[in-house]
Amino acid sequence: MSLDLLSSSGTGSLEPWTSPALYWAGMTRAIAEVSGPVAAVNLDALRFNALDLVVRASGVPIRVASKSVRVRSIVDATLAVAGYRGILAFTLPEALWLARWHHDVVLGYPTADRAALAALAEDEQAAARVTLMVDDLAQLDLLDDVVSPAARPRIRVAIDADASWRAPGLGHIGVRRSPVHDPSEVATLARAIVARPGFTLVGLMMYEAQIAGQGDATGSGDAMVRWMQRRSSAELLDRRGAIVAALRGIAPLEFVNGGGTGSLEYTASDQSVTEVTAGSGLLAGHLFNGYRGFAPAPAAAFSLEVVRKPAADIATVLGGGWIASGPPVASRQPSPVWPPGLKTLAREGAGEVQTPLQGESARGLSIGDRVWFRHSKSGELAERVESYQLVRGERHVGTVPTYRGEGKAFL
Repeated sequence: MSLDLLSSSGTGSLEPWTSPALYWAGMTRAIAEVSGPVAAVNLDALRFNALDLVVRASGVPIRVASKSVRVRSIVDATLAVAGYRGILAFTLPEALWLARWHHDVVLGYPTADRAALAALAEDEQAAARVTLMVDDLAQLDLLDDVVSPAARPRIRVAIDADASWRAPGLGHIGVRRSPVHDPSEVATLARAIVARPGFTLVGLMMYEAQIAGQGDATGSGDAMVRWMQRRSSAELLDRRGAIVAALRGIAPLEFVNGGGTGSLEYTASDQSVTEVTAGSGLLAGHLFNGYRGFAPAPAAAFSLEVVRKPAADIATVLGGGWIASGPPVASRQPSPVWPPGLKTLAREGAGEVQTPLQGESARGLSIGDRVWFRHSKSGELAERVESYQLVRGERHVGTVPTYRGEGKAFL
């Protein structure tokens, strides 16, 4: 199904999600004839999010992070909106698959998939469309081991440089990604890449997870988080600028990528950056409830049916244990959002087969009624279902397959 994210339901209000009772009731009516666990995407909310990300990026092109979507038709529809350009893939098999239809696919993470590397080396079109991510010469050695430079087309590569903050007195703040951090380290790696046969250095990526991936309105330690983000932003602005200046003296970079949904304004303001990445903000998992700078619409959600009532104030739904990756903390559980006031039981949480939910709203739920949940993250919901039901206004307007529905399970 071809999607057009520039069209709306025409119901008057473009932000019905600001009235939860109306929004979730409309979603329930739209999927009333669909049985079982249902994952749905509200196209008006998706449209709002896609356009809001463009505004936040202030004219800097946005590369779509496919891992945060995992629905090919939604990726395609987003790229058709002015302001978006290219894909950031998460595995090489996925990148090769997407490169059948897209000319600009950057692999966001290093790979050691020998079969996929061999497939890349045997396909001139894919080699021209896919850019590998590296941060260590051993990753180039692995590819040379699979196929020698003389027996393959030149392979496009980009350097992933560490964007974390090495804070005086505090140490490493951010995620553990690349081993190259300082301008001299990145430049040394770049010179070695350029000197090797069979590779072309075309880009740089620096993902500031401590800024983009850290909510600053969670109600716990927000002042400290904001202080950290201000200090880290200032340090990174100088260091990334120095890295880019060094690299441009070594190779003609096609792109300098940075950021994520949570840091678009900051990253887009960095004059050394030529593109930003976003994906999570399109479907908007509930982790984004903890950011004060923006409020995406709950575009993706899933609905489970009540199958038993073990107590007057408890309703048990079938399924629900769709836990997000990351640290094993409460924020990685799906959040019941409608009816309001429901919560999982501390000793059970979201269950593999059933999830008991407690609260006053449970008293009004009967067998067969639906409860709406939001996933913690944006893309991982797609791994649980074969398709998304599409809603526009209060109408069910179609179905699109997820990666899983197309028979793909990349990671």
